Amino acid sequence: MPDGIGPPAAEVRRAGNVEAAAFAIEGPLLVSVRRFADARGAFVETYSRRDFAAIGIGDEFVQDNQSLSVAIGTVRGLHFQVNPHAQGKLIRVLRGRILDVAVDLRAASPSFGRHVAVELSAADGRMMWVPPGFAHGFATREEETEVAYKVTALYAPDCDRSLAWDDPALGIDWGLAGVAATLSDKDRRAPRLADLGPAF
Repeated sequence: MPDGIGPPAAEVRRAGNVEAAAFAIEGPLLVSVRRFADARGAFVETYSRRDFAAIGIGDEFVQDNQSLSVAIGTVRGLHFQVNPHAQGKLIRVLRGRILDVAVDLRAASPSFGRHVAVELSAADGRMMWVPPGFAHGFATREEETEVAYKVTALYAPDCDRSLAWDDPALGIDWGLAGVAATLSDKDRRAPRLADLGPAF
């Protein structure tokens, strides 16, 4: 199993109702928030500027996005924006399950080209923080999966980029054995890492 995939490293940060676990690759965080349940159902405070800043996510979010993916094996990514509109993303699943992936594209990083991957689901409520400098994507593991994410920069077409989700050099196991990936035309045409050129 390549470095950086799977369970986060031991470091855990806590503040208020939020905790974040760091991965072997510096930057991304796996975020959990406390769920308050009773006979009526449950309540979750999905974002608190104060608590998120205390665990290391002090970025300002300027836009919320949401996607619906109908089929199992829908792959969205790998996407990123370059400077001056590089985006950080806070991803959570509203319905269904995904494998969420972040690839380090920071040229000076010792983990350049490596990735982290973790399953997120509506059932567990965990979130992934993907900071600027990473390409992000996910593959759905259930039909009718809905994903919501907050971003730190507005969509900027001139800065919008993609990286081939199936580039062998990345070594990503999307968990799609026996399932044909459903892709956009944009993602089918995305370049491999070797052809990408400096991004960050």
